[in-house]
Amino acid sequence: MLMSGPIQSADSTPDGGNVYVAFVSAEGTETRTVTTNFPDQMLDVIVYAQNERGQLRIEILDPQGSVAVAVEGQAEEQTRPGRVRTDPNGVFRYRVRATGAQQGSFSILYQPAGS
Repeated sequence: MLMSGPIQSADSTPDGGNVYVAFVSAEGTETRTVTTNFPDQMLDVIVYAQNERGQLRIEILDPQGSVAVAVEGQAEEQTRPGRVRTDPNGVFRYRVRATGAQQGSFSILYQPAGS
């Protein structure tokens, strides 16, 4: 994935965590991992995505690689809640798909289900 001007942060606490990425432009597809403090646990997730032009899609993947939650970015921020299970190491994956995406950002918030 090619991404210009990226600003990225990630935080994991005993109560939950988040991932945030902003960019000037993005092109391509990439699968990324998030390491949490919650091994083999169901997490509530909320995904936010926004981009001014082009296409941006964020997909949260279950341990088998199937899409558990997906959101398409638009000029107005889009939000999608869902759930995903982490693997025995507390990791879940997400995929970023961008085609000519410009002036965009996305964030993933997570916490143990039922918290």
